[in-house]
Amino acid sequence: MSRVIAVAACGFALAGCSMSMPSLDFFRSAPATEVLRVESEPPGADARTTQGEACRTPCELTVPSGGEMAVNFALNGYQSMTVPVRAETGGRLQPNPVYAELQPLTPPRPGKKRPGAAKKKPIAKAPSTAQGQGTAPEPAIVSPGGYPWPPPPQQ
Repeated sequence: MSRVIAVAACGFALAGCSMSMPSLDFFRSAPATEVLRVESEPPGADARTTQGEACRTPCELTVPSGGEMAVNFALNGYQSMTVPVRAETGGRLQPNPVYAELQPLTPPRPGKKRPGAAKKKPIAKAPSTAQGQGTAPEPAIVSPGGYPWPPPPQQ
């Protein structure tokens, strides 16, 4: 009987040596992550966080919780926009979802000139009399208000 106990003890010892040691990785904590919902109007914008995660809206990104970051939105024909994201107490990111309303770019209107480059109007000439004969044209009477009609009669 003592031989059986000795063989069993050796077997358990040998089996214990062949097993790997339990990992102590549970002492190392993995960085906590959070799902961040990203939306834009109009949809289809490229969204990129300061950590480098990117997607096309509407989408969800898995980002490290805690700390501060920003989400940049870009879409052709629209002004880009950056929305800051920060961690509230407890590590929750705010705002979540991150929403951006992108404004369209206003292209310059064709034919519109600079404000200082206004076109001058030609000055109207007085009608000439035939063959230079006749009387000279009567000068326009300008009223005190600057209007080209006669002032009202004085009483």
